[in-house]
Amino acid sequence: MTAHDPHQLLDAAGGLPEAAPPWTGRDRLRITAVRAIVTAPEGIPLVVVRVDTSEDGLYGLGCATFTQRFAAVVAAVTEHVAPLAIGRHPADIEDLTRLVHYSSYWRGGPVLNNALSGLDQALWDIAGKRAGMPVHELLGGRSRAGVEVYTHASGPSIDATLAQAEQQIAAGYRNIRLQVGGKGLGTYGAPGTRNGYPGTPHPDGWDPEEYLRTVPRLFEAARERLGDSVNLMHDVHSRLTPKQAIVLARALEPYHLAFLEDVIAPEFYDRLPEVRAASPVPIAVGEQVGSVTGAARLIRTGAVDLLRLHTSAIGGLTPTRKVVAMAELSGVRTAFHSPGDITPVGVAANLAVDISTPAFGYQESHEYNDATHEVFPGTPVVSSGYLHPSDQPGWGVDLDERAAAGFPPTYQLFERWAAQVRKPDGGLEAP
Repeated sequence: MTAHDPHQLLDAAGGLPEAAPPWTGRDRLRITAVRAIVTAPEGIPLVVVRVDTSEDGLYGLGCATFTQRFAAVVAAVTEHVAPLAIGRHPADIEDLTRLVHYSSYWRGGPVLNNALSGLDQALWDIAGKRAGMPVHELLGGRSRAGVEVYTHASGPSIDATLAQAEQQIAAGYRNIRLQVGGKGLGTYGAPGTRNGYPGTPHPDGWDPEEYLRTVPRLFEAARERLGDSVNLMHDVHSRLTPKQAIVLARALEPYHLAFLEDVIAPEFYDRLPEVRAASPVPIAVGEQVGSVTGAARLIRTGAVDLLRLHTSAIGGLTPTRKVVAMAELSGVRTAFHSPGDITPVGVAANLAVDISTPAFGYQESHEYNDATHEVFPGTPVVSSGYLHPSDQPGWGVDLDERAAAGFPPTYQLFERWAAQVRKPDGGLEAP
C-alpha cells in the first residue's frame, strides 16, 4: 500500500476516522445527515443547514446565507461538506471545521465559507442542546444585559428620511443609520430618481460628486431636527476612492457620527489604514470580507474601528469568536452585519457573540415579516432598541420546513440592480 493510498484515511467501516484514537467510554453519537434548505419568506433567498444525529430528535441549524449565490452554497454543502461530516461525532467542532476548510486545497471565499458556516453553527446548536444551555453560556455567559441594535432610516429626500428616523426614535431606537436617495437609480439604501442626469449616456446613473455634496446636508439637517441624543451612522457601500472617503469623513466631522461604513471597495482595503488615520469619524468595515484571515488583517493593520462581519462569510461561529477575541485585545469593537439577507439562525449566532464579548459595539437589526416568524419559530424580536438571545438550549430558533417550502427562492433582484449601478457616463460602479 503506497503512502498516497486514499484508503489509509478511512476507518474499517469506510468512514472518516475520529480526530484522535477513540477515547475510552466515548458515546456513539454520530452525524447522520447534512443538508441545505433554501427559503425566501421576504423574497430574499436564505440558506439554512440542518445537521441530524443518531439520537432521535437531536439536530442543529446553521446559517449559510450567501443570498446572491445561494445555489452554489447548496451545492457545496451537498456535494462537499456533507460527506466529510457524516459519521463523525458532532462534538468535534474545531476538528470538523478545520477539516472542511483544508479539504478544498484552494480554500476560503464566501461560497465555501458559508457552506462551512452552516455546518459549524449547526454543531454549536447541537452542543447547546446536548448541554441543555443556550450557546452564549457555552461562550462564557453574559457580559451585558441586552444587545443594543441600530436600525435604518431612508427616503427619497432628506425630509422623508428624517421623518422615518423620528418614528424609529419614538419606538425606542437610539442608533440609526441614515441614507437618502437622489438623482439616478444607483442610490444605496434609499429610492433614487429616474432620469436624474438627462442628456448623458446613462441618465439613471449615480454621480459620486453629487453624493459627496448631498450626504453632509443630510447629517446637518439630522442634527438640527433629531438633536444630539441619537447615534447616527451612514453606509457609503464601497462607492468612493480612498481620497474621496477622506473628504467625506472630514465633511461629516461636525455631526459626530457613530461610524462611517464601507467607505472603499474590498479591492482597495490595503488603503484602509491610510483612510482611517485621516478620518475624524470611526470607520466600520468587514461585511464583504470572505475569510477569517481577511478579517484578522483589518484588525492587525489598524484599518478599522468597528468590525462589521457577515459572520457566515468567514465560516461561522468558530472563526468569529477567535477574531472577536483579537478585536478585544486590539481596542476594536464589533458591529456585525445583519440585514434581511441573514437567517434568524444567523441572528441568534450574532447575539451569542454580542452578549458575551467585551468588544461589542453595535449590532445591525432587521425586523422580519410575519412569514419569516412562521418559517423560523423563535426569531429574535427587537424590543425598545434591544435584542436578547434566547434562553432555550442551542440557538433557540427552529425551522418549520413545511412553511419554508411555501416560499421558494427566485431570481435575486439585487443582481439586476447591481447591473444598473453606473455613473452618468455609463461606467459600472460597485453596488
